[in-house]
Amino acid sequence: MTTETLAVSALSAEEVLKHWQGHRRLTRRTIEAFPEDKLFSFSVGGMRPFAELAYEFIKMAVPIVDGVASGHWEEYAGAKPATKAELLAVWDRQTRQIDERFPAIPPHRFAEIDKAFGQWEGSGIATIQYAIDNEIHHRGQGYVYLRALGIEPPHFWER
Repeated sequence: MTTETLAVSALSAEEVLKHWQGHRRLTRRTIEAFPEDKLFSFSVGGMRPFAELAYEFIKMAVPIVDGVASGHWEEYAGAKPATKAELLAVWDRQTRQIDERFPAIPPHRFAEIDKAFGQWEGSGIATIQYAIDNEIHHRGQGYVYLRALGIEPPHFWER
């Protein structure tokens, strides 16, 4: 019996960053689509408002980049945004920080197993992928909220 092997190429660090930042641009447009009052208060079925979900992304993004880069896992220490403008300002600042810090991740750290924030054991790339997947998952909730409010969400393919 012969088994054929299909070669699969992995994404480079630069491609992972580009992919993640594409999702972040889409999430930013999702935040922008919410009316100010609904961003912090509207929910469906007891789920958290979208501002809470976006804050969760904020608490993960730069700390994960820094943790993967260094092996030191520090919780996000910034103030919780209270307005849409504050939320977008923090989002934009973190977007720049990710662009600045991601290239400093040593290549071996993507494969190295670590325990992120003392809780989640996995490789650096798996931890980064978790942050991306978490954002995609919760952005889907935001899309449901926007549709329930009668607002057309951004096209998901326009990243």
